[in-house]
Amino acid sequence: MAAAPLFALVDCNNFYASCEKLFAPTLAGRPVVVLSNNDGCVVARSAEAKALGIAMGVPWFKIAASAESQGVVALSSNYALYADMSNRVVEVLSAFTPDLEVYSIDDSFLDLTGFRHLDLVGYAQEIRQRVGRWIGLPVCIGIGASKTLAKLANHFAKKGPAFEGVCDLTSLDEATRFRLFSETPVDEVWGVGRRIASRLSEMGIETAEALRRSDPTGSVRNSPLSCPVPCES
Repeated sequence: MAAAPLFALVDCNNFYASCEKLFAPTLAGRPVVVLSNNDGCVVARSAEAKALGIAMGVPWFKIAASAESQGVVALSSNYALYADMSNRVVEVLSAFTPDLEVYSIDDSFLDLTGFRHLDLVGYAQEIRQRVGRWIGLPVCIGIGASKTLAKLANHFAKKGPAFEGVCDLTSLDEATRFRLFSETPVDEVWGVGRRIASRLSEMGIETAEALRRSDPTGSVRNSPLSCPVPCES
């Protein structure tokens, strides 16, 4: 019998901005945004810039004056640098699994199906520490029984300080999963965009938990967000 699948999503935090900060120590602790081609729109924000409420995709000319008055540093994008740093991160990750899928420039899926005998949170922390030491970039890791769940777990890892950068959904009790999913808007689920979220809202499905428990057949376990243990009724 084939082993149940298990995936980890490793995502670099604020990737473009983190790359820029890595090579410019004077930017440490400062709000940084990276702009698109021709310095048109904000395409990346450091944690400090996010804390100021700067939105993703906002045209720079609309906020330049106010942002600069708050000490925001705006940088032109350097895609050659970001590609090189991405390749370095992937090289480090490849040492932790024989099956790795580069999903985008700043995140990769690791197939951990054969690694269930390990302390997965400890293994993920080892990955984080090695990327931090060898490359200098911060990453968060989500672990789940599907790629969708791994991506959602990564969201929890980023938003919840108590996770210390790693969230393994398979190790959480049902009550904790219920709380996390209930607090998460449905549009945070991978593949649920504005239009689908709007349609789901009309059906009364506004959280990840509501989506997890919804299924045309009435089966919770067949939901795209079902967990590998029975859910509470």
